[in-house]
Amino acid sequence: MPAEFASGPLGSAGIVDAHQHVWDIAAHDQPWLRLPGNEPLLRDYGEADLRPLAAAAGVTATVVVQTIAEPQETPELLATAAASDLIAAVVGWADLQSAQITDTIAALQDRPDGDFLRGIRHPVLIEPDGNWLRRPAVQRGLAAVGVAGLCYDLVLPAAILPAAIDAVAACQDTVFVLDHLGNPERTADPDEAWTSAIRRLAEFPNTVCKLSGILAEPVDLDQLRPCYEVALGAFGPDRLMFGSDWPPCTLTAGYGTVVAVARALIADLSPGEQAAILSGTARRIYRLPDSGPPASAVSGEPS
Repeated sequence: MPAEFASGPLGSAGIVDAHQHVWDIAAHDQPWLRLPGNEPLLRDYGEADLRPLAAAAGVTATVVVQTIAEPQETPELLATAAASDLIAAVVGWADLQSAQITDTIAALQDRPDGDFLRGIRHPVLIEPDGNWLRRPAVQRGLAAVGVAGLCYDLVLPAAILPAAIDAVAACQDTVFVLDHLGNPERTADPDEAWTSAIRRLAEFPNTVCKLSGILAEPVDLDQLRPCYEVALGAFGPDRLMFGSDWPPCTLTAGYGTVVAVARALIADLSPGEQAAILSGTARRIYRLPDSGPPASAVSGEPS
């Protein structure tokens, strides 16, 4: 079992938002922002925009996650984290199929701000090949992520969950974080295929799940609760973590509302279980300190 799953104190230094984004559209094109319905997001979003929202919601640390499959973005996210006392970790991007994936990750970790790199993600949502996660080259890259001591965030449509299960089974020394509960349809009766896949994925001890991406639409607990309860029953509080998915969440709900919805969903749990979802799981899996950003945020010199 990966060391990240060793038992230990959850910590109580405020809420950890395990999934948020920043982007500068002048620096990097974000084609997905021009998709129908996403137009309100077609502007810059930076750490300074999130800071007051996080403070008001009781969020003291965040994990910033990649948005584009380009190597230039990850060093920029690392520099942003190093200059911030809010962003405590980065989930960046690297080409998993590259023969140089091990060297690429090592070069990122060797940067003065490289300690902030805690995970890698590739948006499988954009891959036309439904078997992309089954490719031998991809699985070699996923294994390299684990060897480097990093997590791999899975972002994919629900239909690709079976391929994700195969990848997890093949790479059991890598910790996998399922973003957005695997993007289920929010209905009173969750799809059986999604439900079965979530339960199968959770059987692997090297998996955790983010309560993210479903908290803004609809803001209706009766519609959200069935999917949440499936994920909670499968993973348990110690393998479930809160993420806002800011700023995409702002298309339908403000940041404070998203945090409040998460709190309402988990209100029936014990204080310790709530603390796990709101802080402890993310701190353990992304190796965050009990309070504040890593020490390198003070001494690091971003390039």
